[in-house]
Formats: sequence, structure tokens, C-alpha cells
Amino acid sequence: MQLVCLDLEGVLVPEIWIEFAERTGIPELRRTTRDEPDYDALMKYRLALLKQHKLGLPDIQKVIAAMGPMAGAKDFLDALRRDFQVIILSDTFYEFALPLMVQLGMPTLFCHKLEADAAGFLVNYHLRMPNQKKESVQRFKELNFQVIAAGDSYNDTAMLAEAHAGILFHPPQNVIDEFPQFPVTMNYAELRAEIDQASKRI
Repeated sequence: MQLVCLDLEGVLVPEIWIEFAERTGIPELRRTTRDEPDYDALMKYRLALLKQHKLGLPDIQKVIAAMGPMAGAKDFLDALRRDFQVIILSDTFYEFALPLMVQLGMPTLFCHKLEADAAGFLVNYHLRMPNQKKESVQRFKELNFQVIAAGDSYNDTAMLAEAHAGILFHPPQNVIDEFPQFPVTMNYAELRAEIDQASKRI
């Protein structure tokens, strides 16, 4: 039995923090896992910036509600789900992702949770578990799934390495340079072709 695990941001939807940074005029919030491999450091940096600018969860959710999936993402995902079981493994948060999941047809999503205070300001984040993408793939393998994984950022590379086949999708050049062992795809047609090839190979 084969299972495809996909990252969410950068693969199916735009980078939520980048969109939020552009709409709020706070360029420092553009920093993502493409730039910072230490996720805890990144999240503490983001929460401090939000507190500094007095922006809470409702402000972020307004931006996300106006976003949509990347062009072609839903068609790609619908076609993939006809041929494979698919799970989205993301380091985003349920509080962010729900509007986008509705637009994508509610695929299964494993991600994290945010904690807000009574005024709606974010005070903490709670990981499902450390390294949840890699750990999830390990558990799927223990259930006798052959796992194909695709992502675009530093925080996807452990998942790609753990899978039977790992694929980079439209990654930045620094990730391409540091992880030459993974095939690189730049659009959905290339990604689907690479998934199909991996399916036959494994």
C-alpha cells in the first residue's frame, strides 16, 4: 500500500506568514523555514514580532480567509487522491489552515496548535510532537505503507529522507544546494510525474 505525504505551505498553498507580512507591512515576518532551519527559534521570533505590533489571531485569520490555494493545487490534489492515499504533514496550525483546507476539499491534515489569550493575542504554540513529519512517516512505514513525500523547505528534509522516496517541490536554491540527493520538481506536472515514477520504483 502506498501513501503520499505532502507539505502544505509552498506545495499546496502560499506561505501564510509571507502573505501576512505583505498585507501588514511587516517585512520581518517574511522569514520562514526556507530561511531558518530552527523551527522553535523561528516561532519565538514570530510571536515576539506579533506582540510588538499588537497583532492577534483574528488579524491573521482575516488574511488567511482571503487567501486561496496555489494555482492548480486543488486539481493536482484531487487527481492524486484518486490514485493514492494522501496526508498533508505541515508545521502550520489548525487555527490557520481550516479555511484553506475547506477550499482544498478537506484533505487529512496533521499539524500543530496555537494558544491565544482572552484578547486573541498569540502567547504560545504547541507542537503535536517534535519532528512530527519525520515521526509520522516512520509510523506509516511501521503500518506497512510505502511512503512518497514531497516538500519545499528545510523542515521537510527529514521527512523526505525518512520516506521511501523524497521529492523537492519548487524549493529555494539554498535547499537544492544542501540536499542534492532529492529530485527537484518545479510545477505540478513534474511533481506528479516524479510521484508516479517513485511509485513504480519502490
